[in-house]
Amino acid sequence: MNDPRALAARVIARLQDDRGSLQRLLPWAEKQVDEKDRALLRELCYGTARFAPRLELILGKLSRKPVKDGELAALMLVGLYQLEYTRVPDHAAIAATVEAARALKLGHATGVVNGVLRNSLRNKEALTRKLSGNPQFSSAHPAWLQQAIKAAWGEDARTIFTANNSNPPMTLRVNVSKSSRSDYLQQLSDAGIAATPCEFAASGITLEQPLAVSKLPGFDRGLVSVQDESAQLAAQLLAPQAGEKVLDACAAPGGKTCHLLELQPDLNLTALDVEEERLDRVIENLERIGAGAEIICADAAEPEHWWDGEQYDRILLDAPCSATGVIRRNPDIKLLRRAEDIPELAALQGKILRAMWRLLKPGGTLLYATCSILPEENSAQVARFVAETGDARDNTPQLLNEKPWGQPQEAGMQLLPGIHGGDGFYYAKLEKLVPES
Repeated sequence: MNDPRALAARVIARLQDDRGSLQRLLPWAEKQVDEKDRALLRELCYGTARFAPRLELILGKLSRKPVKDGELAALMLVGLYQLEYTRVPDHAAIAATVEAARALKLGHATGVVNGVLRNSLRNKEALTRKLSGNPQFSSAHPAWLQQAIKAAWGEDARTIFTANNSNPPMTLRVNVSKSSRSDYLQQLSDAGIAATPCEFAASGITLEQPLAVSKLPGFDRGLVSVQDESAQLAAQLLAPQAGEKVLDACAAPGGKTCHLLELQPDLNLTALDVEEERLDRVIENLERIGAGAEIICADAAEPEHWWDGEQYDRILLDAPCSATGVIRRNPDIKLLRRAEDIPELAALQGKILRAMWRLLKPGGTLLYATCSILPEENSAQVARFVAETGDARDNTPQLLNEKPWGQPQEAGMQLLPGIHGGDGFYYAKLEKLVPES
């Protein structure tokens, strides 16, 4: 099959059935279409996932009864996305989506697809009026997530929803072991690429327009990497020193691992992750920047199976989380994540945090990080840990680059998408107190 709309529908259907993510499904789908159609395929997959909560409500109003076939329902969402959000002419979008039904062997349903899409055009204003009072429609977020964000962030929720429904900026991290930010900005300018320095990430640069990494000067030589500004703050906050023994727990795909070694090449650094396949990305990224680290495939929650008994000076714990802070980059989170996932994730985070604390030297630093914006995974998690752990102290700085950053919490600091520049991230810099003699 090489029909991009049919493949997009197949990807969306698998997301809805919890059979993968865009990160894993798109490479599979892209191999099946001509190179000229890959940009369209990506647009349809990302866009349909981004607005699926809204599109599903529209489809529900247009369908006389629930659509039981998953791929047929997904195809109609892909068709509605084109009519609502793309510049594809309406008649062309409808005709191509009907043809995609045949490619999916759903020829018996072409009349249904055609009717639903044409009715969406005829009744667009009436549908919008009818659904405008529905929070899921107005926010384009699943109801549980819309409610959770609104409960946590009040009036800021609307700005967060808008950010999550927008395309993210492309942000670079300059490898300061090979170049300075000012020098690399000059290289970009010489190449005709407009860019500005990030406000808080000392090595960060935001491009005016995204572009292929192959067009970035020196990318293949490790002069620069792609990494959001908020994510870049991890290495900056951990601030490793020469000769220290450092653990990057839950390290894949390795952006923060590489950044730590760029800031301080003289580290005894271990990169740990439970997924062997994802550790391959860590190795690839290290090779590209010309750095090395010990790589361990193991579970951070069970150090008794891999730890050598020597404590670490610093630990970066980028804990597994809901990823609700990076929805603008990973819109499939709206389809993949469920409300019941949050308590399970919080329990796992607490288990890993307690395990990592045993591995930290007295006087050492553990940086707890997530790309979540939900307090259960962040400030509530860390505040509870500090209250229960006698030798733990929250030492999260209030200033970066001598300027206030993020939003202070009962413990740690929260960055919110659309409000603090980069993606949604949480950081808590914890110090392990030295016992009194």
